[in-house]
Amino acid sequence: MSENDYIPASAAIAVLGISAATLYAYVSRGLIESRPGEDHRSRVYRRRDVERLASRKRAGRGAARGAAQSLDRGLPVMETRISLIRADGPYYRGQSAIGLVRSGAALEDAARVLWDCGERDPFAPAPLEVWPASVAAILADARLPPLERTLAAIPLLAIESPHSFSASPVARRETAARLLRQNAALLIGRRADARPVHRVLAHHWKRGDARLDTLVRAALVLCADHELNVSAFAARVVASTGAHLHATVCAGLAALSGPRHGGATTRAYAFIREALQADSIGAFVSARWRRGEDLPGFGHALYPDGDPRARELMALIEAARPRPRRWDAIAALAACVEETSGQGPNIDFTLAAIAAAHDLAAEAALTLFAAGRVAGWLAHALEQQSLGGLIRPRARYAGRMPAAGDALG
Repeated sequence: MSENDYIPASAAIAVLGISAATLYAYVSRGLIESRPGEDHRSRVYRRRDVERLASRKRAGRGAARGAAQSLDRGLPVMETRISLIRADGPYYRGQSAIGLVRSGAALEDAARVLWDCGERDPFAPAPLEVWPASVAAILADARLPPLERTLAAIPLLAIESPHSFSASPVARRETAARLLRQNAALLIGRRADARPVHRVLAHHWKRGDARLDTLVRAALVLCADHELNVSAFAARVVASTGAHLHATVCAGLAALSGPRHGGATTRAYAFIREALQADSIGAFVSARWRRGEDLPGFGHALYPDGDPRARELMALIEAARPRPRRWDAIAALAACVEETSGQGPNIDFTLAAIAAAHDLAAEAALTLFAAGRVAGWLAHALEQQSLGGLIRPRARYAGRMPAAGDALG
């Protein structure tokens, strides 16, 4: 196939009349073939696939088709002032998430930005010193994994929260701040306190490890929000009903648990462990690629040129170099996959890499994701409740139509 059969992103976007994000979504769904450009930093797109899609769009324009496309990383479905996704990463109310990491910001700082707190600090009130008896009983059950434990406990905390249904913006943000701390503490089975969340988690996993402390801080900030992702949308829908913030966090946690969302960190962790046990990482990756098996933790529909959040974290892990031989093997795995498939590591891989490089269990990667993303869920819930209105899309029925004689009346 000649070079003329491929066109740059700008041309594909112009032909289709879509946004860059929608183009990347078409690639992720296999509708358009993409490959690295001549400079290996940009990507080009198969002309024939683009023209076929353009023809299909012209033949089938309509509200129903547009709605269907919107729900799969396609057209925007609502406005938000919370976050923006660009090629260089997410922006929180106009501030670069990567810039926040480099400035030394903690998750609480990112939350203040996302929640548009103004001068009043919602984290000033101290968290509860002890768990209610009902929650303490859940924490005592060692069989419960982190997400399940947290999902079981948070509704009980709502009963103890005096401002669960308060309409006051100040009270809502203070409830959100308390929830952010409690969520992190529940994920690791400890009591909430006033220390920064990254310090609580890092201290729990490895006391006194300043390098892990830095990595956890960065990971939480980079995970804090990512526009209208699946879990944020779930939380926002629940918030639109008037439910309290505890319920919206539970909705986010439930959505995050799926293997195609936060659960992807567990798959990436298993992929890393399997690769490190192989005789040859190159042969391991090549064999999976030839068999058509997926490479968990690589590629992102919204970042066809690579996930900038992952690049930032990979650089920070490289600077910290925990367990040097193991980290070198993990870095070699990432390089091998990118060379073989053209896909760079995403945030799931790097969260798993932090856990694997520090000898932590797989659940640590998902804990990082859930502890950070709660800030975004709460931001979307606060915004939705301030705007009012119920999120209730319509469905396009595609089943068997009633027979003429079945109609009532």
